[in-house]
Amino acid sequence: MSTEKSTVEQLEESFRDRMPSVTKDGKRNWIYAWQPKGKWYTRRTVLSVLYVVLFFALPFIKINGNPALQINVVEGKFSIFGMIFWPQDFFIFGVGMVTMVIFIYLFTMIYGRVFCGWACPQTIFMEMIFRRIEWLIEGNPNEQRKLKSSPWNANKTIRFGLKHFVFFAFSFLIANTFLAYIIGVEEVFKIVKEPISQHVGGFIAIIVFTYAFYGVYAFAREIICTVICPYGRLQSVLLDRNSMIVAYDYNRGEPRGKGRRTEENKLGDCIDCKQCVVVCPTGIDIRNGTQLECINCTACIDACDHVMDKVGSPRGLIRYASEAQLADNQPFRFTGRMKFYSAVLVLLLAGLTTLLLTRNDVDVTLLRARGQLFQEVGKDSLSNLYHLNMVNKTVKDIDVQLKVEELPGVIKLVGGHQLHTPAEGQAESTFFLVLPKSAIKRRDTDVKIGVYKDGKRIRTVKTSFLGYTE
Repeated sequence: MSTEKSTVEQLEESFRDRMPSVTKDGKRNWIYAWQPKGKWYTRRTVLSVLYVVLFFALPFIKINGNPALQINVVEGKFSIFGMIFWPQDFFIFGVGMVTMVIFIYLFTMIYGRVFCGWACPQTIFMEMIFRRIEWLIEGNPNEQRKLKSSPWNANKTIRFGLKHFVFFAFSFLIANTFLAYIIGVEEVFKIVKEPISQHVGGFIAIIVFTYAFYGVYAFAREIICTVICPYGRLQSVLLDRNSMIVAYDYNRGEPRGKGRRTEENKLGDCIDCKQCVVVCPTGIDIRNGTQLECINCTACIDACDHVMDKVGSPRGLIRYASEAQLADNQPFRFTGRMKFYSAVLVLLLAGLTTLLLTRNDVDVTLLRARGQLFQEVGKDSLSNLYHLNMVNKTVKDIDVQLKVEELPGVIKLVGGHQLHTPAEGQAESTFFLVLPKSAIKRRDTDVKIGVYKDGKRIRTVKTSFLGYTE
């Protein structure tokens, strides 16, 4: 009877009916995470340094005179690797978004939520910058708890004030960089240097972004990952028994307990030190299994390996592994579903690459004038009136000429002999297409018009010529 009661008590203790960041009475449970130390944390630090440098440097990098990356939703102009994309290229972004979603599905299905712990900007800035600033100013988690519970005095005021000042300053820097990805570095410098009255909208955007980032990193923190971000919720749908995740080897670790491992005292390798819990940035116990709060940051792996070294047990009690590997002692297996997603991803990448390589620097839209049929020109020719719109996606002005292909026709531009289109701009024109009656065999004649730049054809546009002869 006592054994049964003990089992029930253990189940009640391990059962989790609320999130770690929420107390029993529904209030916020502040997560005080210790700084992990180990090979995985070192690797994450190196990658984070590269990510942060790239984040702040990318807006300043120019390729062919264009930003390396700019998503200018205000003007509907996007620059990726120096290539300018306009709303007319939106279908390319559609394919790109589908490719990205499939990639996320595939990557998560194979490697779990590793993106969140290793590449997500939220995790990188929170754990590698803001959390370190907090440790530097307020001390380790024990010192932070003591400081928070202490009465307000000069020491507490200075530490709290300094931390939030640095947090706000860094949030301001992130906000300006983020805005540079939208409107460009030059425009951001204008907002900062010139009077506010000239850039009211931009100034408001900087303030809004600054307070948003400050609120996230100073107060919301892990709530973003556990409640707001939908990616964690998708884990339950995307993961299967063969997905690689940060996992606790329960076969080796259970039953937990402190003390010497002997034949009589048959304890597992887990000594229940809870070091894997205190380093977790979302406050979970990885020993309870896969949880939506886990961001695969590997902090628990480093903490557990350090303890295993001290007690003389092999490393890997917590490691990257799949449920199949732990439960059935099987090697990693590339399943049929993974193969299918991989094939789809390859096809989408091939299609996206083709679209990017075959994308034209000049878009031409040609329409016949409404309400116009045809006009007779002299005794042996007919003409149609057309409206032309051309978009120049390059950073240089373009002068083009129009020529009729495969038919003995003539194009007469209204107001000139060539069409000038400014860099990254548009141009409109109206012209008459004149065809001899001998070339018109039916009421609706297919016509190809070539667009030439410096004597080289850059586009061919198809249209129709309406006219007939008796």
